[in-house]
Amino acid sequence: MGILDRFRLDGKVAIVTGASSGLGVAFAQHLAEAGADVALGARRVERLADTARLVERAGRRAVAVATDVSSPEDCQRLVDVAVGELGKVDVLVNNAGVGTAYPATRETPEQFRQVIDVNLNGAYWMAQACGRVMQRGSSIINVGSVLGFTTAGLPQAAYSASKAGLMGLTRDLAQQWTGRKGIRVNLVAPGFFVSEMTEQYPDGYLDSQMPRVLVGRPGDPAELSAAVVFLASDAAGYVTGASLAVDGGLLTS
Repeated sequence: MGILDRFRLDGKVAIVTGASSGLGVAFAQHLAEAGADVALGARRVERLADTARLVERAGRRAVAVATDVSSPEDCQRLVDVAVGELGKVDVLVNNAGVGTAYPATRETPEQFRQVIDVNLNGAYWMAQACGRVMQRGSSIINVGSVLGFTTAGLPQAAYSASKAGLMGLTRDLAQQWTGRKGIRVNLVAPGFFVSEMTEQYPDGYLDSQMPRVLVGRPGDPAELSAAVVFLASDAAGYVTGASLAVDGGLLTS
C-alpha cells in the first residue's frame, strides 16, 4: 500500500451527526470524496437532502435519518439504518453540538443540561450504538473544541464543560475499545472556524480573537475535514486516545 493509499476510505461507511449545516456538511462531503458512503444524522432532516446531494456528487451513497443525539433511541436508529442501507459502520464523526453563552449566575439548569445532553451525552450514545456493530479497524472521531483546553472571553461554562468532558470520554473509550475491539477513538479540537455557531457571536468577536491565532485567520472547513479524514483512515492506524488541536496555533498563546 502506497502512503497516499492509506488516506483513502474506499469501501468504508461513515456516520456524521450534525450533518445538516456547517462543519458537518464539510465532513460528509470530504469523507465521500475520500471514498466513504455516508449516513447523515441531524434534527433538521429536511436540510440533509442538500448534504446527501454533495455525497452523491462525489460518487458515493448517502442516507439521511432524523436524529436527535440526546435521544439514545434516535442514535440507535441512525446506526440501524446505516447498517441496513449501507451494510456496516466503519467511521463515526460525533459532530452534533450546540453552544450557549449564558453568565454562570443566570444559566438555568435546563440550559446547562441541554448543552451537556447534546455535546457530551449524545456523543456517548452514538459511540455506544456504533461500538456494538463496528469491526476491527474502525474509527470514532469526536469533535471537541479548543475550549476544552482554554477560555475565549465568553461565558460558556456549559459548552466548555461539555468539550472538556468529551476529551475524557475519548481517552476512556480508546482505553476500553482499541485493544479489545480494534476501534480507535480520537478527538479533533477545532479553533475558530466560521459556522452556524459562530454566527451567534457578538459583532467583532472573531476579529478580537485573531491576535491569539498564530496563522492570523479563522480556519477553512476543509482544513478541519482533512484532519478528520486522516483520523478515519488507515494513515492514523497508530493513533488512538489523542486530542488533535486544529486551531492555527491558538493554544500556544
